[in-house]
Amino acid sequence: MAMGSLKYVAFLLMVVSTSHIADAQLSRLLNLINISGLVSCSLNGNIIANPTTPIPPFPNALVEVSCGGNVISSAITNGSGMFNIILNPLQFLLSNLLSSNCNVHVVTPLSNCNATLPSTGILQSPLQFIGTTARGLFNVFNLAPETFQLIGI
Repeated sequence: MAMGSLKYVAFLLMVVSTSHIADAQLSRLLNLINISGLVSCSLNGNIIANPTTPIPPFPNALVEVSCGGNVISSAITNGSGMFNIILNPLQFLLSNLLSSNCNVHVVTPLSNCNATLPSTGILQSPLQFIGTTARGLFNVFNLAPETFQLIGI
């Protein structure tokens, strides 16, 4: 009789612990990570408000998110220089993306948008958390590049 009770208690403990894991995964599943930004055709990839000489956007530029030297996702900027990348929160932890190990890179040479700009080097920026947005059942964690810098020239 005692052996049957022990098996029942062990079974209940397994079910309870499995349900906690499922709840944790479900709550992470109901979150999305959105990385978006704007790339301009400049040495630092940022738009500087100057009404006299506005800086044009950088269209059709390849933007990559990499962590530890591994590209985890990429996008192409649209005609306005904007990009948007959605990441699966089951594969990527927000804390890891915000570490110094992860960056956004604009791989397309600046000379593609302006021939007077360098044809070597890439724009690079760490990510920053800019807020959370509720979208129905989902919470969207919004990230954006901080400030791009030209590296590798």
